[in-house]
Amino acid sequence: MVKLQDTELDVLVVGAGFSGIYQLYHYRKLGYSVRIFEAAPDLGGVWYHNAYPGARVDTVHTIYQLSIPELWQDWAWKEGYPGRKELLEYFQYVDRKLDVKKDVSFNTRVVAARFDQQTDRWIVTTEGRLVVRPRFLVLAVGFAAKSYTPDFNGLEKFEGICYHSSQWPQEGVDVKNKRVGVIGTGATAVQVIQEVGPEVAYLTVFQRTPNIALPMRQKVLDAGVQAQQKALYPTMFRRRLQTATGLLIDSYPKPLFSATPEERLLFWEDLWAQGGFNFAVSNYNDCAINEDANREMYNFWRDKVRLRIHDSKLQEKLAPTIPPHPVGAKRPALEQSYYEVFNQPNVTLVDLNECGISGMTNKGILTEDGVEHELDVLVLATGFDSITGSLTQIDIRGVDGVSIAEKWANGVYTNLGMTSVNFPNMFFTYGPQAPTAFSNGTCCIEIQGDWIVRCIEHMKANEWTSIYATTAAEAEWRTAVMDMGSRLLNNKAKSWYVGANIPGKVIEPLNYSGGIKNYVDVITGVADRGYEGFTLSRCGEGK
Repeated sequence: MVKLQDTELDVLVVGAGFSGIYQLYHYRKLGYSVRIFEAAPDLGGVWYHNAYPGARVDTVHTIYQLSIPELWQDWAWKEGYPGRKELLEYFQYVDRKLDVKKDVSFNTRVVAARFDQQTDRWIVTTEGRLVVRPRFLVLAVGFAAKSYTPDFNGLEKFEGICYHSSQWPQEGVDVKNKRVGVIGTGATAVQVIQEVGPEVAYLTVFQRTPNIALPMRQKVLDAGVQAQQKALYPTMFRRRLQTATGLLIDSYPKPLFSATPEERLLFWEDLWAQGGFNFAVSNYNDCAINEDANREMYNFWRDKVRLRIHDSKLQEKLAPTIPPHPVGAKRPALEQSYYEVFNQPNVTLVDLNECGISGMTNKGILTEDGVEHELDVLVLATGFDSITGSLTQIDIRGVDGVSIAEKWANGVYTNLGMTSVNFPNMFFTYGPQAPTAFSNGTCCIEIQGDWIVRCIEHMKANEWTSIYATTAAEAEWRTAVMDMGSRLLNNKAKSWYVGANIPGKVIEPLNYSGGIKNYVDVITGVADRGYEGFTLSRCGEGK
């Protein structure tokens, strides 16, 4: 735990996932006093909490890791898309290499923070009433730390086992030969369904919107081939900064209808065979903005998926003739055997658009047609208050006394997707108005982490004690995010990309959609111009 003499830190980082560890590494190298507060009992961030069956990353292994050379040089992955168990092993390896845990306070949940203008320090309080006063507060809490469960009538009545996917027990739940229900068909639900489907007695899936899921093409890795490939890792890490998504792939540089039908078909077959996000990301460059082009893309996907589903009614439910939304407007999942599960005789799909949930009973779920679906285990794959919820669930007060939740109640305002007016010396990563959900996570957090570290280094070198985002810069950034987001087909879906999954939340673009390359250029330019759009001052000077 933090000792009394250590409470006036240079930097307090909240969260011990990829982002928090990456910044800790760099602050240590600079000789700063730094500590991580982590609510969980161990490292891993979202991967510690994602203990549900089938949890797996959907970014290829080469670029879903920290780019710190002393880490990747000696680490070998087992699978192309690592599962949760392997990711936790990776975090323990990172600790062995970097001795991370000595600077982490586990089981330490931050519940409140306010800025003291007299000292230019944050006063941060934990659930256990520990108080620290860091100069800089860095919130590395990710975008999916606040789960969401709809207000199901009578949920407390259910006598079986029931968990939201993010609160799944670390020791797991035995679902073999059990009657299992899954509410939701998002990315998490897809992973759960394909994992438990083959071993349960009966599976009932409650679907509102079908997932436009893509083939993962998982593979076991050869250690020798992987070792040879490592010579290219530095190039891969640099390449991430040159693409829109931070992946090693980018959109095809021509519009869809400039290609002949034959050219399109052969191109799509190639992307489909490659698997992963290739079909979504490497497609024609107008598929995210041209509804007709996107429809052609959908039709190819639909016909491919229907070949794997035996029942014609299920074909229409899982891969409808008319798209439920444009491809990419909701987050596509990567799947391995998802559609085959629905061919099993012990699997039922309940379309909530035709027959909604009336409520819960002691035995299971009652739908509006009067049918009681009896269950032993219920999985609530109902998502998160994504992008903003991780931050707004903490009582963070700005210099005007207004909390970040209150400030964003009618719309999100940030500068560069890392700072917010009236919250000086506070930075956040992988959150609102950054490339976040439209990017490779490890790439995004390293880009932002490097910028924040450089900013703090600049301030300490010049003895600045506070940095305030300006109202004009914040307004300009919000306008840019809104304008870019409005051009995408994403607005045609009710997704967490725009906050539409949370009742009462403002529906608006929550991610910067200009791409990683442009984002890097913009934020680097701000720093190079002496932190344009910010006011820097020393303690005691007028703010």
